[in-house]
Formats: sequence, C-alpha cells, structure tokens
Amino acid sequence: MTEATPPTLEGRLVRLRPPRPEDHALLFEWSNDPDLVAPFARFAAPPWEEFVAELERAPEEPSSLAARFVVERRPGGETIGMVGYYSAHPVLTLVDVWYVLGRPSERGKGYGRESVRLLVDNLFAAKALERVGATCDVDNIPSSRLLASLGFRPEGRFRSALYHHARWHDVLVYGITRSEWRSALPAPDGS
Repeated sequence: MTEATPPTLEGRLVRLRPPRPEDHALLFEWSNDPDLVAPFARFAAPPWEEFVAELERAPEEPSSLAARFVVERRPGGETIGMVGYYSAHPVLTLVDVWYVLGRPSERGKGYGRESVRLLVDNLFAAKALERVGATCDVDNIPSSRLLASLGFRPEGRFRSALYHHARWHDVLVYGITRSEWRSALPAPDGS
C-alpha cells in the first residue's frame, strides 16, 4: 500500500512537515545519539546512504521507522525534533507513534505534546484506524506524562524488552481509540 506524501501540519507552537534533504544531516545526528533514540531504536542508525534512502522511502513504507515529519518551532522555523509512526505488527492493525525532541533545551515547553497531538489527529483523520499506540521506557516519566495528558491509556508492560545503558528496561504500552481521541481531543490552544 502506497501512502501519500505527508501534509504539513500546523499547530500553535510547532509545525510538522516532511523531511527535506537539508534536514538529513541533523536527523542522522539525532538518530545516532543513544541518549535520544534508545527508547525507540535498539540499534544504531544505518550508514548514511541507507538512512537517507529510508527517509525518502518512508511515505510508501507503512512499517518504516524513519522520521515522517520534522518538528519546527513556531515562529522562526527552527528544527527541534522529529516524529513518526509505523505499522507495529504484521497482522494486527497496530500503528504506533514515536517522537524525539532533539534539542533538550526545548523540552518541557509543550512542543512534544503538540507534535504528538498533531500527528495522532492526522492519523485518525487520514487513515481507517481504530487505535493508535505508543511505547516508552518505564523510566521515561516525561514521555508517560505526555501520553497521559493526551488521553492515551496504559495497556500493559513489556518486561525486560529494551536493552539500554547496560541494563534491561521494561517498556510501557499505551493506546487510544478513535472514539476516545474524539472525546478527549485537546483544543489546539491546549485548553
């Protein structure tokens, strides 16, 4: 199944847009930083040529873990992160979202929350999905809070599922259904 090129998604704090060639070096740097991506990728990013090819193929590849959108801070357009989604199971209809604010100084300001809200809103609007999920390291309290603030519910725990910083971590599983999203959908201004 071929997916259309992602649209640009506008929020009050951030803009999500498809990656462009001038973004590749920064996204590659962030994707190779184990402190940024360890909760999402157990292994290092592929070599440069493969990484760029994955970014370019992502719109046609439902299972791609490549960034689907670059997060730009508004106003000004500074790139501060990346978000994506992927088909998480070969048989079940499980689509999971992921998010990375690559600039730690931009965390805790609502950019991640709005980025995930825009992404999930777009997924429910553009796809015949009944559920969107997300996972996070049990120790990633800010990520758990972000998901809960958007109405995602805890659905389970994968024990010892992520090896990171020389030890095994549990991973929390979250999800939200289409009807839950509609009833809990936060307004774009955060109210």
